[in-house]
Amino acid sequence: RSRASLLEPPSPPRSARITMRAKTSWSKCSTSGSLAPEDVSAFETHGYLVLTDFASPTEISAMRARAAEIVDKFDANANRESIFSTVNQSGQKRATDEYFLGSADKVCCFFEEGAFDERGELRVPKHLSINKIGHALHDLDPVFRAWSRSEKVKNLFKTLGSPRNPQPVQSMYIFKQPSIGGEVVPHQDSTFLNTDPPTCVGIWLALEDCTLENGCLHALSGTPDVARRMVVDHDGTRAVEFIGDAPTHDLTAAEPLDVPAGTLVVLHGQNVHYSRPNLSPASRHAYSVHYVDATATWRPTNWLRRSPDFPFVPL
Repeated sequence: RSRASLLEPPSPPRSARITMRAKTSWSKCSTSGSLAPEDVSAFETHGYLVLTDFASPTEISAMRARAAEIVDKFDANANRESIFSTVNQSGQKRATDEYFLGSADKVCCFFEEGAFDERGELRVPKHLSINKIGHALHDLDPVFRAWSRSEKVKNLFKTLGSPRNPQPVQSMYIFKQPSIGGEVVPHQDSTFLNTDPPTCVGIWLALEDCTLENGCLHALSGTPDVARRMVVDHDGTRAVEFIGDAPTHDLTAAEPLDVPAGTLVVLHGQNVHYSRPNLSPASRHAYSVHYVDATATWRPTNWLRRSPDFPFVPL
């Protein structure tokens, strides 16, 4: 079998299959990607918008095949420090993780936190051990660059009206691997990617069916102020710190976004969202890009810092 076919998950059980529901923040995407006024209103009210049928099966296949190629070329033995976790950050010494900070202008692979056993050996084959690929796919890889800067994405932002001058700054291919796919704790994207004034908007594309069993996104309605920011002392210790108290949220009010492949979720930078661990036998691949306004001030303490000869480029 090809490497791309090895990434194909088994069919989920009947109980896990997608059932579409009529919801105020859910809509079928237009052919052009342009939003209707009611879609914009739903986004402004809830802080997120679900657009089914945004990506075609051909686009999905191209991105999945390209991700498989990147993982296949990744040297697992030379990059064992590249473990990504949103839960156990102190355990992985992320404050001094040069691999993470250095990925701002590269295409890098990160292992799932549970990828290695107590002997330091991979529990499952490499292609099932990778948490994500990041963080400059949208600029450095032809397949992901084409989709991230497509006319459909441009039309989406033009009609959304926010950010007014969209500029992609971060991209991630997320695997959410079977059985070991890690939890992503409740967070606001503007905690990690902040501008003055705040302008971050993320788009999250489901490349496989997302279910409660395989760790679909959950989102809370609203856009509360961001009380906590991650900052990095790039020119000194390069230490990563969080400024401000961690907020608490009533997660019982969160909506599960159990969406079919091809669906796009648009997330306001202040929206609170998360995903639970994937303990199922099915993976949950997704591609995410974050945009900010090119005219806003990019804070120099953001973790993501590019070299002067590789600037951000607006759409």
